[in-house]
Amino acid sequence: MVDKAIREYSDAWMGEIKGALESKFSGKLEVTSTETRRVYVKAQREALHDICLFLHDELNFEHCATVIGVDMVDYMQVVYHILNYTNYRGTMVEITVDVPNDDLHVQSVSDIWGGSNWHEREQWELFGIVFDGHPRLERLLTPKTYEFFPFRKSYKLRGWD
Repeated sequence: MVDKAIREYSDAWMGEIKGALESKFSGKLEVTSTETRRVYVKAQREALHDICLFLHDELNFEHCATVIGVDMVDYMQVVYHILNYTNYRGTMVEITVDVPNDDLHVQSVSDIWGGSNWHEREQWELFGIVFDGHPRLERLLTPKTYEFFPFRKSYKLRGWD
């Protein structure tokens, strides 16, 4: 558990966060790089929810700013931007998870950060990525009659071959 008191910024925090993640989730994630106020993590899909819970409960990361789908053609990615405003003062952890095209499921984090609810709905709507455990995974912006996912690279616009 990190001291939740507000501290002055320190470059040492990125190493502290990296060490805590690698120690707790050895073999389930890789910290790919760090820079000022940024920690970049590649995580196994099955470990994502536990990693997010650890960031929230133990390291006090209060805010899931974005959940982004990325169509890599051969597979999808989900990218999370998780922020801490208090004890790590503006530090962001970016978590990237690969999701195979033949099993587009990843555990929802909306039970950890309520604000991720609509981000996950949007990514399901646009990419077809299913967030298991989401309380209301249904379309937000497109008609309920749509049976396709318009942000997939395989989606063809009308008039385009």
